Amino acid sequence: MNRAGAGPADGGRRLRTCLGHFATGVTVVTCEVGGAPHGATVNAFTAVSLDPALVLVSLARESRAARHLGGRPFTVNVLAEEQEELALRFAGRPGAAEPRWERPAAGLAPRLAGALATVSCAPWAAYDGGDHVLFLGRVEEFAHRDGRPLVFYQGEFQRLGRPARA
Repeated sequence: MNRAGAGPADGGRRLRTCLGHFATGVTVVTCEVGGAPHGATVNAFTAVSLDPALVLVSLARESRAARHLGGRPFTVNVLAEEQEELALRFAGRPGAAEPRWERPAAGLAPRLAGALATVSCAPWAAYDGGDHVLFLGRVEEFAHRDGRPLVFYQGEFQRLGRPARA
């Protein structure tokens, strides 16, 4: 059994590997800065509350995305399995696919065309999460389409297999 207190370099890597055994969806969190859309690939996204409607994204404190998001509207774009290139682009991979943007209603953040689902939020609160900042957003608008999600598991993008049967 590994203990979390082994130090940031060694224990952090082992903990990250352990947590990588939890499959997550892949999102790109977008906002607007100086009139231009910006985004970052994020897999730390979750629903928080239905009343009021709140969602949470967790961003590394030192990231550009965390600096951009503070106090701004944002959109969580849930990527479809065919959007792996967009995930790579917003994770900093040069040369990956150029995004197509959609402009929502006034006051909301830009969203990615073709996303499997979008959740547009007004800023609600931000909390200290150690080396991350936890951003809560109040859901202002949402949409979804049919399709299959892009999944992240053990450090790699994956696609869903067959549905489990009871």
